[in-house]
Amino acid sequence: MCATRQSLPKRTGCNGKWALLAVALASIPAAGLTATAPIVISGSINARPQCVVNDNQTIRVAFGNDLITTKVNGVNYLRTIDYTLECKNAGQSVMKMKVMGATAAFNNSAIQTSKANLAISLRANGNPLPIGSWLAFTYPNKPVLQAVPVSGGTLATGGFSAAATLMVEYL
Repeated sequence: MCATRQSLPKRTGCNGKWALLAVALASIPAAGLTATAPIVISGSINARPQCVVNDNQTIRVAFGNDLITTKVNGVNYLRTIDYTLECKNAGQSVMKMKVMGATAAFNNSAIQTSKANLAISLRANGNPLPIGSWLAFTYPNKPVLQAVPVSGGTLATGGFSAAATLMVEYL
């Protein structure tokens, strides 16, 4: 132990010991003063949610038996296409859709039918939707689709049919 100044004449040995002790204590890690915790990061990467169009059922558009050959003009007999689009966990997503099918010889923007000189023109939100052209939209606000018969000449009476495929993709 170091003596007090009064009992000892001027000595530096004691001050040097305290300095040495301070350096030694400073170099010892302060155990118990530091807290640690592991970090765990996890998650999963998923593909964009798949969409189901019309519950995987055929979309049907019925024009009925009331079409008059001379009144088929691309305006008369407009029908709304009733379809559903379900994309689980998609939230608000920018998507695109198009209709693929054989086009009429007289109108490459319309779907060919089984009847000569008759095709079906499509509209999305009131605007023409040419066959094979993409239409962007934000899900869940699906476009209103409509179909209207168009004539490319004289029409014969009788039944008709047409087929196409509605495709939906994420942008």
